[in-house]
Amino acid sequence: MLPRTSIHSPAVFHRQGKVLSTVIAVVAVVGIGTAVILSLGGAEPAESSIDASQIHTVSRGDFQIVIPASGELTTERQVEIRNLLETRAVITEIVSEGTFVQEGEVVLRIADDELNDQIKDGEDKVQTAESSVIAAEQSLAIRKSTMASDLEKADLEIEIAQLAMQAWEEGGVVTARQKLDLEIQTATINRDRLVKRAEDGRKLVAKGFLALDEYERDRIAMIESEARVKEAELAKKVYEDYTIKMELATNKSAVEQSLAEKGRVRQRHEAEIVKIEADVESVRFKRDSARERLQDLKDQLQACKITAPSAGLVVYASSLSSGERRGRDNEPPPQVGTELRQNELVMILPDTSRMIASLKVGEALSGRIRAGQPAVIYSDSLPGTAIPASVIGVSVLAESGGWRDPNRRDYTVRVLLDADPSLGLKPSMGCRGEIVLGKVENAVSVPIQSVFRKGPIAFVYVPDEGGFAQRQVTIGRSSEMEVEVIKGLEPGDNVLLRRPTPGEISFEIESPATEASDGEKQPWFDRGGPTGAPSGKASGKPTEGSTEKTADAPAKPAQRPSGRPG
Repeated sequence: MLPRTSIHSPAVFHRQGKVLSTVIAVVAVVGIGTAVILSLGGAEPAESSIDASQIHTVSRGDFQIVIPASGELTTERQVEIRNLLETRAVITEIVSEGTFVQEGEVVLRIADDELNDQIKDGEDKVQTAESSVIAAEQSLAIRKSTMASDLEKADLEIEIAQLAMQAWEEGGVVTARQKLDLEIQTATINRDRLVKRAEDGRKLVAKGFLALDEYERDRIAMIESEARVKEAELAKKVYEDYTIKMELATNKSAVEQSLAEKGRVRQRHEAEIVKIEADVESVRFKRDSARERLQDLKDQLQACKITAPSAGLVVYASSLSSGERRGRDNEPPPQVGTELRQNELVMILPDTSRMIASLKVGEALSGRIRAGQPAVIYSDSLPGTAIPASVIGVSVLAESGGWRDPNRRDYTVRVLLDADPSLGLKPSMGCRGEIVLGKVENAVSVPIQSVFRKGPIAFVYVPDEGGFAQRQVTIGRSSEMEVEVIKGLEPGDNVLLRRPTPGEISFEIESPATEASDGEKQPWFDRGGPTGAPSGKASGKPTEGSTEKTADAPAKPAQRPSGRPG
């Protein structure tokens, strides 16, 4: 049996120290080997460990400034086909949806039996109304003729009364006066003769030559003659004082009554004429209404057969969105037997010969788009076919992004396509487009993903002996793919097309005092580019994509480590 050895004995301490020394030696060897490997790996150029496709050689050339956008296709002009019938409308024939029709081809027929019956009734009403108009017009003509005849008769009565007045004034009065004067003169002469005879008879009686009885007869004759004289004088006095006034009043009254009678005749006939004229207007209105109704029915009969006013693609209203057709949702497509509502939209005929792309562009870039600028459109149905186009206008008002993005404002850019009809483009097809704002000629440019920022400083990564070094650049105009470098690079220089890892960065530009906390962490193309960053005009300050130059006086870069060339 071996003796027990204490852990505190010198032999044990010797063995433990020997093991510890061995472990320390192994760790030291591993550490030295790792350091050697790391030092040897660090001596290799960083670009030798990356793909050549990640390095871009700077060159001088041309590139276009474009704005990418998306939207959908529509047509410049489309024709609506509606039901224009006021009566019950049932489809008897309709062209199939998706058919391309030419001008004049029948696209829709509606049953016309009920309309034909209504047209016959309308024709009867028009004939009846025309007969009523003729009868009323004849009654009016008769009344006017009667009025003219009665007025002529009244004028004759007036003329007769006036002539009677004139005859009385110029003949009746003179004759009556002459007759009365003659009677007075005759009576006076006769009286004087009889007075002388009676005086002579008295003398003869006194002498016995004449009988008394004969003398008395002469005296009676004398007395009667004196009475006749007085009677004649009284008759003239009565005539002058009374009779002449009565005759004057009578003649004047006859003239006035004849004039008044003419006025009464005129008023009576005019009242009748007004009534008859009202009747004529009434029957004329009924006749015109009947004619208009008949013409409307004939127009509606023509509307039962609807032809294409222009060439276009047949699209049923049921295929449109609810906002476009403003009808009831979930309506089936129209077919034979479908009953239509008045003025219901049945179909549209978009003119596919002139297609329009409605593209949505951000508010910041809308101010840079002008009518006439060239564009290229790619339809979702033909994604590989570039269709030339040109801008025809930008909407006046922006559209909100809705509840998903209430702060977003988009403008609609209308672009006219120069498309071959054989491409088969249709409305509502999705599309994307590139609007060409201009062309940068003979410029040093790099891909936009190779440019990064630290606050106001733009820089790129260039290969360096120790990895990749940041180099400050001054940028100018840009597109969605290229950016112009005004200062900092020359043709032939190489730039990295991605962000290097921290171990690959050999030199960093000193950050300016105004740099944002994460400024260097966001590459150029993530901070807007041509679609995300507003132009200098839109934002009020110069940006990377504008033609204005950025400041050329950034903070002074830090000194490079010794032994590493710039």
